[in-house]
Amino acid sequence: MKQINVGVIGVGWCGGIRAETCALNPLVKDLHIAEIRPDRLAEMAKATDAKVATDDYRRIIDDGSVSAVMISATPEDVHFPMAKAALLAGKHVLLEKPVAQTLAQADELIAIAIEKNLKFTIGYSQRFRSKYVYTREKLLDGTIGEPVSIMISRHITRELSKRIVGRTRLSPAAMEATHDLDYALWCLAPRQPVRVYSQQVEKVLIKEFNSPDCQFIMVTMDDGTVISVGAGWVLPPSYPNYSSTVMEIVGSEGALIIDDTHRDVTLMSMERGIEFPMSSMPGEQVGHTFAGPMVQETISFLEAIALDREVVVKPSEARKVMEVYIAADLSAERGEPVSLPFNDDPSVRDKVA
Repeated sequence: MKQINVGVIGVGWCGGIRAETCALNPLVKDLHIAEIRPDRLAEMAKATDAKVATDDYRRIIDDGSVSAVMISATPEDVHFPMAKAALLAGKHVLLEKPVAQTLAQADELIAIAIEKNLKFTIGYSQRFRSKYVYTREKLLDGTIGEPVSIMISRHITRELSKRIVGRTRLSPAAMEATHDLDYALWCLAPRQPVRVYSQQVEKVLIKEFNSPDCQFIMVTMDDGTVISVGAGWVLPPSYPNYSSTVMEIVGSEGALIIDDTHRDVTLMSMERGIEFPMSSMPGEQVGHTFAGPMVQETISFLEAIALDREVVVKPSEARKVMEVYIAADLSAERGEPVSLPFNDDPSVRDKVA
């Protein structure tokens, strides 16, 4: 069995999950972590028994013994320079979404990975939820016939959204609906999106964070199939990081309805009211097991390197998702549908998402 040395840059919420997963995985020989918050760095160094714990991510990039890097740092505008440096240094990279801030940056990262024959993937963890994988299989094996429509509604709490919009000016399409756009496009491949229409609502978060409260997106595919995604992040306070999702996938010979609202387990207490545990999108540790998709996604990346397998999320697919949510934001801004592809329009390729 081939062991590899792995670096995790940014060991906050998601990066912490990835670092702890690596620390327990027999494919990982030595773990290197980077974090700019001294208290969190010390906490995670102890929890993972990291060989190297530093506040300078460049130490990991420059270390020739490190084969792979997972980039979970925030804010999102640091993704591109970190990923580019890691790829140029010859390291396989798992990068949290978004893949970049512009299509031009995404193209540059993809080109470097191809030139250097490196594994490069983006953190679309929802592809690792078992019920989502099952649903895609029923589409692919023809159980429900030809796809007609995919409807996905996802809502998260204000507590979680404020953590996102407080650090970056990215829309619900780019930071929340992006997971569902990725999933729908993955299910419908090789069909391609040709038209996007979107609208935003600005009533609550606009006052404090200059952010929309929700965004609704309609995507028309080249065979006429329609994707509808609604992404909102103003649910009242509830369980930390609560995410509620409903999907309806209709085909010519059947349909699939997926309840991912996490209301199957309800905890009620006098002190904290009603909560829905195990409901965050990345997941959380529950005793001896992990409830959620991020651990399996991390293991999948390690196995892709050690066993020379294909990554599940190809960077070209993440680039396509980026093109769709850029089109959605343009549509909301202009109040009209936007056609795809952009055909290398410089004004769009360099537009910050």
